[in-house]
Amino acid sequence: QEEVDHYWNKFVEDGGEAGPCGWVKDKFGLSWQVVPSRLIDLISDPDTEKAARTAQAMYKMSKLDIAALEKAYAGE
Repeated sequence: QEEVDHYWNKFVEDGGEAGPCGWVKDKFGLSWQVVPSRLIDLISDPDTEKAARTAQAMYKMSKLDIAALEKAYAGE
């Protein structure tokens, strides 16, 4: 999470703009998606219910929260 927070904060500082699902615009108007590698593991799981819960949780987020994604994956 520390790495996600670091990059997210760098992109939004000085006039950047937060977007949905990990997307962010920097101060120059360029779009980036800050995605933790753990998210790829979770949504690639062969258990489609776990993967779908994780994806649904991601759709509700702006900056991605790994702990919350893990909880959704676990069905909590």
